[in-house]
Amino acid sequence: MNLSEFIINDIKPLLIEDKIGDIQLLFNQLTYSHIPIKNKDGVYLGCMSETDAHCYNSSKNISEYKHAIEGFFVRHNTVWLDVLEAFAQNSTNIMPVLNEKNTYLGYYELNDIIGLFNETPFFAEAGSILIIEKGFNDYSFSELSQIVESNDGKILGAFISKTENDVAQITLKIGNTGLNDIMHTFRRYSYNIISGHEEDSYLESLKERSDYLNKYLNM
Repeated sequence: MNLSEFIINDIKPLLIEDKIGDIQLLFNQLTYSHIPIKNKDGVYLGCMSETDAHCYNSSKNISEYKHAIEGFFVRHNTVWLDVLEAFAQNSTNIMPVLNEKNTYLGYYELNDIIGLFNETPFFAEAGSILIIEKGFNDYSFSELSQIVESNDGKILGAFISKTENDVAQITLKIGNTGLNDIMHTFRRYSYNIISGHEEDSYLESLKERSDYLNKYLNM
C-alpha cells in the first residue's frame, strides 16, 4: 500500500522565529490539533499543539516556548499500520512525514489513514466479529486459526484489543461461516467469549434453561 499519494503540502511549517500569534491565527482557520515547526534552515523541529499555543503570549516568538514542541513524525516509507499507531500515541490528527535525510515532505491527515483502514478486509469484507479472552501466556494465534479453520471459517483479521491483569482480549473478524460452532469450540478450549456479533444459540439455550429452572423452583 503506497501512502505517498496521501502526503499533503497545503500547510507549510511555521518558522520557530514566527510569533505565537501567527500559529494561533492558523489554528483559528484550521481544524488540526498541531502545526509543524521548522528552523530557518528548513529543518523540521516538531509540532506545537493548539492547546499549548492558545495558552501563550501572542506577541512572543515560538522559540520562547520551544519546550512545548513535540518531535513526532513518520518516515515516507513507514507502513500504514505504524502510521496509524503514531497518530494514536501522539493524540494528533496531523502527522509530519520526513524522508531518510530528515527533509520535511508534508503531512498525513488522520481521516485519510483511517479511510485506508476501512478499506481492509477486516472492515470491507462480510463477516462476523468475535471478541474472546484468555490468559496472556495461554493463547496462541496458531491455536486461534486452528479453532476457526476447523469449523470451516476464515480469519479476515485479528488483533489484541486489550490486555489487563495478564489477560489478553483478542478481536477476530471471521468470514465464511456462522459463529455458533466456533464459539462453542473456543469455550471447549477455555476461552471466555466477550462478544459475538451474531446470535449465540449456546447462550440463548442457557438462558432458556435458567428461565425454566427459575419458573420450576417458584412453582
